[in-house]
Amino acid sequence: MAEQVWSQLSPEEKSERRWASFLEPGLEFASPEAGSEYRARAARLKKAMLLEGEADRVPVCALAGYYPGTRKGLTPYQVTQDYALAAEAWHEANHYLQADSMLAPVFAAIPGRAFEILDVKILSWPGHGVPKESGFQYNEKEWMLAEEYDLLIDDPTDFLLHVYLPRVAGGMEGFSRLASPLDMVEIVGGPPWMMRWADPAVQASIEKLTAAGRECQAWGGAMYPLLGRLVAEGFPGPFQFMSLAPFDFIGDTLRGTRGVLMDMFRQPAVLLEACDRIVPLVVKWVTRTANPQSPPLVFMPLHKGADGFMSVEQFQKFYWPSLLKVINGLVADGFVPYLFAEGAYGTRLETIAESPVGRAVWHFDHTDMQRAKEVLGGISCIQGNVPLPLLQLGAVDEVKTYCRDLIDTVAPGGGFILDVGAVVDEAKDENMRAMVEVAKEYGAY
Repeated sequence: MAEQVWSQLSPEEKSERRWASFLEPGLEFASPEAGSEYRARAARLKKAMLLEGEADRVPVCALAGYYPGTRKGLTPYQVTQDYALAAEAWHEANHYLQADSMLAPVFAAIPGRAFEILDVKILSWPGHGVPKESGFQYNEKEWMLAEEYDLLIDDPTDFLLHVYLPRVAGGMEGFSRLASPLDMVEIVGGPPWMMRWADPAVQASIEKLTAAGRECQAWGGAMYPLLGRLVAEGFPGPFQFMSLAPFDFIGDTLRGTRGVLMDMFRQPAVLLEACDRIVPLVVKWVTRTANPQSPPLVFMPLHKGADGFMSVEQFQKFYWPSLLKVINGLVADGFVPYLFAEGAYGTRLETIAESPVGRAVWHFDHTDMQRAKEVLGGISCIQGNVPLPLLQLGAVDEVKTYCRDLIDTVAPGGGFILDVGAVVDEAKDENMRAMVEVAKEYGAY
């Protein structure tokens, strides 16, 4: 569909197109049975997410980190180094668990050698900064200085390329010597700008980035065919796109936790201005690469909005307004934001009830699900919150009891998806399977 025609569609029409592509992905299924299973799963998810009433049963998913690898005895290091081995483990885990959406490797099986080539400083990954048995970890630091907000607000792309990236990755330090593309607008005056690209430091960074890109191509060569194969075998893909709350964009990897907390008190106005400046960027992060057939879900991990991180008043001032603008911006293009509310959101429920009706999914971790249903029922689909310790250490009967109680509490009327509370790296196979079986055997409407 031509872009001009797409732009003339209403948000509802765009949503219908995206969901139609999700329900019928336009590929040849591995078998008629796989096609039937895919369509049933996709329809079940759609009905819950868009609050279209009760489906045949409660959908069940599993937001997986390293679990598909660890269940096979693989360390996180192995799955970040041996892409074919990781793909095999994730393929097997999907068929073992038989959840309603795909367990995708993109949250955990990252290409470790690419980060090594670029000398990434902001991240520690298995075997590099953390043990081979541990998952990746962001390194807290003020990667953007307190006095650099104006640079970010004035020209985010220029700041990220010439200041931020050279700081967070040694392999990209040469890019600090580049100048703004604005210097090439009058092309006859462009030679001084072009000369910078011949700088040895710039050339070295280009070579390292090219090498990292080739490594990522090797990674993609193993992972992307796996995703297509799993869809063909009956498993709907959960996410193709990701976005962020503007406050998290700034607080997670620019200012760091300490920095953004201090900014809330020392320079609140400029922080709010920066959050608003980030809104169109994180919306376009999705929309500029999407097409009319792109699936509807956009994964949005929420890190710094949880209970205990800031007061309700601060949440309503610093976190929620710009996040709601992002949600609405994505919904306007037919997407459904999938908001992974890490931690507890008990004191946030009345505020996030401002979400557009039937157009957002809230995945809760430690939030009281009964109260979440009371506040958000009829407004948003809610998902979660089977505890990770229960899945890792509990008995099968304990898992089944918890899941049955959760279904009794939250499932009536639809709009609920049974899932783990947080990204699962380690769990007993029999406990994961028990969670899925409860949804299938006990979750019928």
